[in-house]
Order: sequence, then structure tokens, then C-alpha cells
Amino acid sequence: MTADEFRKHAHEVVEWMARYMENVESYPVKSQVRPGEILERIPPVPPAQPEPFSAFMKDLDEIIMPGITHWQSPNFFAYFPANTSPPSILAEMIISTLGAQCMIWETSPAAAELEEKIMIWLRDLIGLPAEFEGVIQDTASTATLAALITAREKASGFRINEEGAGSTARLRVYCSEQTHSSVEKAVKISGIGRNNLVKIPVKPDFSMDEEKLEKAVSEDMEKGFIPCCAFATIGTTGTTAVDPLRAIGEICSRYDIWLHVDAAMGGTALILPEFQWMLDGREYIDSFVFNPHKWMFTNFDCSAFFIKHPSLLLKTFEILPEYLKTRTRGLVNDYRDWGIPMGRRFRALKLWSVIRMYGVEGLREKIRRHIEFAAELAEMIAREPDFEVAAPVVMNVVCFRYRPAGKSAGEINGINETLNHRLNDTGKIYLTHTVINGHYTLRMVTGQTNVTMNHVRKAWELIKTTAAQL
Repeated sequence: MTADEFRKHAHEVVEWMARYMENVESYPVKSQVRPGEILERIPPVPPAQPEPFSAFMKDLDEIIMPGITHWQSPNFFAYFPANTSPPSILAEMIISTLGAQCMIWETSPAAAELEEKIMIWLRDLIGLPAEFEGVIQDTASTATLAALITAREKASGFRINEEGAGSTARLRVYCSEQTHSSVEKAVKISGIGRNNLVKIPVKPDFSMDEEKLEKAVSEDMEKGFIPCCAFATIGTTGTTAVDPLRAIGEICSRYDIWLHVDAAMGGTALILPEFQWMLDGREYIDSFVFNPHKWMFTNFDCSAFFIKHPSLLLKTFEILPEYLKTRTRGLVNDYRDWGIPMGRRFRALKLWSVIRMYGVEGLREKIRRHIEFAAELAEMIAREPDFEVAAPVVMNVVCFRYRPAGKSAGEINGINETLNHRLNDTGKIYLTHTVINGHYTLRMVTGQTNVTMNHVRKAWELIKTTAAQL
């Protein structure tokens, strides 16, 4: 493809992108294809000769788009969002054009230094103490694993990296029953082992019960285990519950346990002064993660990971083959030493674009609106006698269920599962579910970049109408 051809096709693609953003509401939110349908439409072998770009775009529209679930639809209320925004998309185009591999400072000094400054901006915006330093990871799962491995090395005196998992007594890791599944995956990958993950029961608001945490730690120490790491969550996946950070932090401080805070979704709300209460006890945190690619309108992937003592992270992950030795080592941040991957994208550029083009107050305004939408939705649900709000509404997630009179608990679970599938099959909205105290429960997340209260009201009317037809 020549430069002139590229220029021509690039304009065509930008027009396609703009039309998609304008018309995304017209697509079925959840893809309606059957399993294997896309696979069948793709030729069994690649083309032997070059094909025109127009053929690629035709197949994009006819083969690929029917199999896309539209996360950027304002009628997407499922999971947690993976938001984009025009400023982020434009920056992502530049990132792809530059194609920089930003593993060390010398491979692109601007990428390293912009990332350092942007992480200072984010740290101060969300209210972490000034001694924290940050790095952009791809996902919170990667950040969680990096935190746990660092905690493992600290607890073992850095022996496991050198001698293996059998070189120290069994380590224990603690989290609540509501903690994200990435913690369970991390204990498997880290060599600590799933059987050494202790899940702490939660209180009625679904936050970790700190008294039961301390009891579990004390009992483990009596048995000869080494408490290694505890995970607290600001905004759990199921209900956006907020764990009592100060109480958990005091326990971790008493027993010398690494405290990692998973704020993957909820961390963005910390830019609001009225949500700083969630970070009470911040002085006890050792590491912290939140995802701008969830609720800060920045394209996936972009996860902000902060650590109080970067030297421990570096001691855990750094390795220096000959081809990576540079004259600037020790004078700058070589971020390939700050986590698992060596290769790194220029992710800071899209965060810089988003923060500058929205401004802090613009970001705060959108986040506040999303929280207000959830509160209004909860009020509408509470007014309906056959529906109930199933968990406290903390941020932008409303957990609810349909509970028609005269039905058993098992029947109500089945009805709600059917309701969920019926709604998603319409293509008009997309919801996911959780299970709360044994009850199948619908989750509605009002956090998509362009969602309005009108979208929320229309979704609620569809939910009521569909439920009445069951």
C-alpha cells in the first residue's frame, strides 16, 4: 500500500469510524449470531494473491460486524464498561501509527517520561499519598499478579525467585468472598496455590468482615503459615461493595501483611471529593490498581498500578540481559522492569489526550451523572411491588430482581434467568447477572461513556414489560 493509497483508505476508515459512533445505538447491543457462524463465513485458507482494501472493508461490514457485541452502545449495561471516547480513539490512532515499543527509556524517552508524569497526575487526582509511584499495566489482572508476586518475594526474603516455591514455609493470601476472580488466578500462577487462598466472609453490605480476617490470620500463624498478602476491594464486581480499608489496613500493619487494593472499577470515582471516604486508611496500602479503560473513557487496555515502595517491585521483576544495558540505567524509569511483560505500548498518550480534552471537571461531571443515574434507577425499581433492589447502590451498579408473588425461591431464580436472556435476545439492551445470597440477580451498570437518563428509563420500561410477559 503506497502512501497515497494509505491516505485515501485512512479517510475512508475515519468516515466509517465516525458513522459507527453516530449509529452505534442502531445495532443489537449483544451479538445475535450463533456459535460458529462467523467461523463458517471466513475462508478456510488465506488468499494467495493481494486483495483490495475495499474487499477487506466489505467483509468487515458483512462478516465481522454481525458478530460484534457493541460495548460502546449507550444501551450496554452489562459487566463493567470498557469505554472509549473521541479523544482516546484519536490518540490510539497516533499510537498505532508510531508503533513504538516502549520497553525502556531509550526506546522512546517521551513515552517513559509522559507515563511518569501522567501517573503523578492520576495519583494526585484519586488521592493516593505522594510517596506512591505508578506504572501503566495492560489489565488489573496483570497488576494483581505483579502485586502478589512482589508480596511473595517480600514475605520470603526474595528466596522464591532464586530457589523456588519450596524454599519457604507455606504462604497465605486473604480476600473476601466477593473479590474478583483474578486473585484466585494469581495465586495459581504465582505458585502460592489455590488452597492457600483464604476467602473471608462478608457483612450484610457485602464488604469484607475485618474481624473474621483477623481471626483467620491469627489461626494461620498458630498453624505455622506465613500471612503474605491481603486484597481489599473498592467496588466489587458483583455489587460494587467497598471493603473497610482502614480496619483491614490496621490488621495488615500488625501482622506485616502486604495490602493490595483492587479499585479496578471504583477507583475512578475517587476523583470526586465526595467519594474520598472510600480511601480512608490509604496510609496502609502497599499497592493499588484502577482501570481508566473501564470508567475514565480511555480505550482498553490501560490499567493504572501504583506501589508505595517501587524498589521491591523492581527487585522482584528486573533482569538485565546484555542487549538491554544502557548508559541511562538508574537515571530514568525503564518500565519493562515494573511488571511482567517486557514489551509495552505507548498507553500514556491516550490518557494524556482524555484528561486534557475533558479536563478534570469534565471527567467529574460525567462520573457524577452516571452515579446519579444509578440512584434514580434504584428509586424506580423500589417503587415497583414485584421488583426489589438486592444490594446497596454505592456507585454506578444496581443489583435487582423480579420477585412475583406466590413463587418459590427456586422459581424466582429461574424467572430472573429467563428474564435476563429474554432482554438480551431483544438486542435492545445488554445486562449481566450475579448471585447474591443464593439469589440469581440482574446487574445494571450505568457507566457507559454516552449513556443518558433517557437510555436508563427506556431500559427500565423494557425490563418491566418483558417481566410482565413471563
